[in-house]
Amino acid sequence: MRVVFTGGSGKAGRHILPYLTSKGHEILNLDLTPYPTSPSLPHTFTTLKTDLTDSGQVFNALSSAFSFTDFSLPSIAAPDAVIHFAAMARVMLVPDNETFRINTLSTYHVIEAACKLGIKKIVIASSETVYGSCFSQGEERSRFAQFPLTEELDVNPEDSYALSKLCGERTARSFARRFPGVDIYALRIGNVIEPDEYERDFPGFLDKPEGRYRNAWSYVDARDLGQICELALQKGGLGFQVFNATNDEITTREDTEEVLKKYAKESKVVGEMGKREAPLVNRKVREVLGFREEHNWKKYLDQKVLEGK
Repeated sequence: MRVVFTGGSGKAGRHILPYLTSKGHEILNLDLTPYPTSPSLPHTFTTLKTDLTDSGQVFNALSSAFSFTDFSLPSIAAPDAVIHFAAMARVMLVPDNETFRINTLSTYHVIEAACKLGIKKIVIASSETVYGSCFSQGEERSRFAQFPLTEELDVNPEDSYALSKLCGERTARSFARRFPGVDIYALRIGNVIEPDEYERDFPGFLDKPEGRYRNAWSYVDARDLGQICELALQKGGLGFQVFNATNDEITTREDTEEVLKKYAKESKVVGEMGKREAPLVNRKVREVLGFREEHNWKKYLDQKVLEGK
């Protein structure tokens, strides 16, 4: 497939794009930042510098050539899909109003342009933050009302970043209604972990599990996120959908029930959870898209670290 990917130079995108190209997809990366040059991140795709808050640039980029070889063809083929990850990645990078403006405008422009250009598959990056804990003020307001965290929950985050992501989901839903036959899938992405971060960060996560509360002791490996994007490209006919994009297992030494009893006493547990299931559950993405994790966090840690020795 010919896939336009926005934000491919970022933390998640730099690992997703090699995965997609390995599956045979042709990529055009839209980003304000060049794709990093590294032997571990090989690439053959073009990065087109694009300001996604400018609607004209978005329409132009989505109808652009993917590479110089396109000019040898009678005409430039339209993209088959758009994956939109570009955003201000969290609060505290720019003032709150700028976070909200940039994220909501760029998402609107990408979805609008894709729909009006006849592109039938759109995947957008939402966030775990919509569940209302990550960037909430104070301990009381950061508490999760219940577990497990599923896509059906009514969410009401308070920070500008999470609000912008929730607005993106609502924008996607509206355009899916306006353009029947277009699939728009929103991925509520967990804490993204790059390969070199396991050895660096996870010993601390395991020693102080209370510090992972706001992420619901959940994560997504950046490479497994690539698999989720690939599966979303292949699965059609679902219209608008929301998927938690996380790996399977809780990031603690203790099992899930013990962790919730110890660190989330105020939260209700409604329904059964697996012995080691991450509280930000990925059941839907496994059952509907067929996701099977390849990068469980335990694979990358020494046995002594796993045992706390």
